[in-house]
Amino acid sequence: MAVTLREVAAHAGVSIATASRALSGRRKVSPEIVARVVAAAEQLGYRPNAVAQALREQTTRTVGMVVPSITLPFFPEIVQAVEYELQRSGRELILCDAQYDPRVEERRLRVLVERKVDGLIISPCDMERSRPAVVEAAKAVPLVQLDRYVEGGVSDWVGVDDEIGIGLAVEHVIAGGAKRLAFVGSELTNSSARLRLAAFERGARAGGVQVTDVLLGEFSAAWGQRAAELICTGGRIPDAVICGNDEIAIGMLRGLRAHGLRVPDDVAVTGFDDIGYAELSDPPLTTVRQPREQLAREALRVLAEARTSPGLRRIAVAPQLVVRGTTRPEE
Repeated sequence: MAVTLREVAAHAGVSIATASRALSGRRKVSPEIVARVVAAAEQLGYRPNAVAQALREQTTRTVGMVVPSITLPFFPEIVQAVEYELQRSGRELILCDAQYDPRVEERRLRVLVERKVDGLIISPCDMERSRPAVVEAAKAVPLVQLDRYVEGGVSDWVGVDDEIGIGLAVEHVIAGGAKRLAFVGSELTNSSARLRLAAFERGARAGGVQVTDVLLGEFSAAWGQRAAELICTGGRIPDAVICGNDEIAIGMLRGLRAHGLRVPDDVAVTGFDDIGYAELSDPPLTTVRQPREQLAREALRVLAEARTSPGLRRIAVAPQLVVRGTTRPEE
């Protein structure tokens, strides 16, 4: 039989009301009494009734999160960072995979709202097609868009500064002697893809270099390898390829090697995200690191503020260029 709060209170020598206050932390109780009640709860194996607690506090102590696809390495890593931050405050994460389908994404959001989550974190699949579902969810529960966002400023947003990140990569390869650059990214269906391409074009203009190719497909290693084939057979080999994410860059390395090109001697390559595989690639990948832990903390802070403070917040976190073996030293 489950241990009751009454038994904990009796074991600690306090009233039921005092035991409840000591365990919830919602009202001031002396440290000595808190220590006694906590010790009694641990000794007896007391577990609070989560449903009753949620009804009293009008909170489920859960946060819902929807990501475009858990198969993309960046998203499991950011999910892990969010879950770690939630656990530190005694909350839980309910994770949903949108399978890169706005219709699936809409169903996931609706279910999470029906589950009465305290807040939502979403990285939308599509900059335009995801908008109606995000707007509706934001009306029902505090919502923060993380990494990607839909157009129209419908909710708070936290993400890395894509312009700074790509700018760092472009400046780095130019400083290493590159005069002809190519860009390989995703089709412009999400905010990250659009911002990174725009940043590349600005950086190339500012650096006064030639753009040999702009190839858009998807954020995958298979597309990176296919793009390498297009570059190698197109007759215009660049000095450096700026990739929209690390998966593309890893596929690019494989494709360039298959055509007999050396990295970075013949072609330099950069990625974006700094996923776990980036350091293990051959050569280790120069990339733009997204500070996942900081992004998670900021997203949850903004989510908490959204419950009490009106107004939209946009938090752009500065990324860091991590120089490894796929680029030449700066001259």
